[in-house]
Amino acid sequence: MSWHLYLLSFILIIAGIFHLIKPKAFMRIMPLYLPYRKTLVYLSGLLEITLGILLITMEFKIYVLWCIILLLILFFPVHVHMIINKKAGLNLPKSVLIFRFFLQFILIYWVYQYL
Repeated sequence: MSWHLYLLSFILIIAGIFHLIKPKAFMRIMPLYLPYRKTLVYLSGLLEITLGILLITMEFKIYVLWCIILLLILFFPVHVHMIINKKAGLNLPKSVLIFRFFLQFILIYWVYQYL
C-alpha cells in the first residue's frame, strides 16, 4: 500500500477523533438548516475513523475510497456555509475559507487516483 493511503488514513482518523472530542467546534461550522447537528458531527467523526481504519485494511479498498469521495462531497455545504456566514467562518480570512473549499476538489482528486 502506498504511503499516501496511510497518510489519508491518518488524516481521516485524526479528523474523526477531533469530531468526537470537540463536537462544539464542528457544530459551529455546520449550516443551521441541518437537523440533529450534534448527532451529525458524531456520526461523521465515527464514519471518518471507520473509513480511515478500513482504508488501512485494504479489504474493501474500492468501496472505502468511494465512501471517502462521497463524504468529501457531503462536506461541501459546510465549506460554503463557512464562506458566507462570518460566525461559521471562525474569523478566518475569506481567502483561507475559499482555499479550503477548493481543497475539497484536490482531496477528491487525490482519493480518486487510487480507484
